[in-house]
Amino acid sequence: MSWTSYSASRRRTANGIKAKSVRGAIGDTWWSQRFISVLEGFGMGTRLTRGRSYARSGQVLELAVRPGEVVASVQGSRAQPYSVVLEIDIFPSAQWAKVERVLAEDSALLAELLAGRMPEDIEAVFGYCGLTLFPTMREFDTDCSCPDWSNPCKHVAASCYILAERFDADPFELLAWRGRTRVELLRRIEAVRDEAAWAQVGDQGEDESGDLPLAELVDAFWTSPGPLPEPLHKVVAAKESTLLDQLGPVGIALGGQDVAELLRPAYVTLTRR
Repeated sequence: MSWTSYSASRRRTANGIKAKSVRGAIGDTWWSQRFISVLEGFGMGTRLTRGRSYARSGQVLELAVRPGEVVASVQGSRAQPYSVVLEIDIFPSAQWAKVERVLAEDSALLAELLAGRMPEDIEAVFGYCGLTLFPTMREFDTDCSCPDWSNPCKHVAASCYILAERFDADPFELLAWRGRTRVELLRRIEAVRDEAAWAQVGDQGEDESGDLPLAELVDAFWTSPGPLPEPLHKVVAAKESTLLDQLGPVGIALGGQDVAELLRPAYVTLTRR
C-alpha cells in the first residue's frame, strides 16, 4: 500500500474507550490539562486534533499504565489494531525517596493525595528534588505500529487523550507511570513518618523524660511518700456514726434508750465486715 492510498483510507468503526468530552478541550482536572498542554508544547500540531477525534469515537480499544510506559491498542484503517507505546523515564529509588520525604513532612500535600487529588504544589516538590513530574520532550518516546511516517501519529495522540482522562479518574496513574504505584508511595510515606516519629522520641532522652533508672528506685519501693490513708472500714464507720449524729434522737425509746443509740453498735459492726 502506497503512502497516498494509506492517507486517503478511512478508519474502521470501533467501540473502544470513548473520551467523556464530546467537544472542546479534554481533561477535567488541572493535572490532566497540564499533561495535554505539555504535549501541545511538543509541536504535535494537527495530529493532536485528529487524535482527539479518534479518542472521542472510541478508536482506543485498550490502554494500560505501567512503570515507564503506557501501552495501548488503537483501531485504525486496517483490520488489525495498531500497537502504541508511550515511554517515559522511571525515577530511581533514591530520587523517589527525596520526594517521599518532602511529602511526608507536609500534611497538606499528603491530605490531598489521600483524598485522591493531585496537590497543586506537586510539581514544585518534584522540582525541589531536581525532577519533573510531567514528561519532557527529551525523555518522551512514542512508538506506533502504523505505517504513518510521522511520530507521534494520530494513534499516539488518541492514546494520550485517553491517558489524560485516566489521570482525571486516578492521579496516581501519573505517579505510577513514573515508577510509584499508589500502594507503594503511601506505604513508603508512612514508613518515613514513623521513622521520624521514633527519632523524635529518641532525641528526647531519659533525662528530659523525668524518669529515673529502675536501680535508683529499688530501695524506696516499700517506702510510702506520705501518711497512709485510714482503712476503709474505719472511714465508713465514721461516716455512718456521723449520719446517726445528724439524725438526732428519733423520739422512740426502748428500755430507756433512744433507738438511734441502740442502732449505733449495729452500724459499726456491719461496716467492719
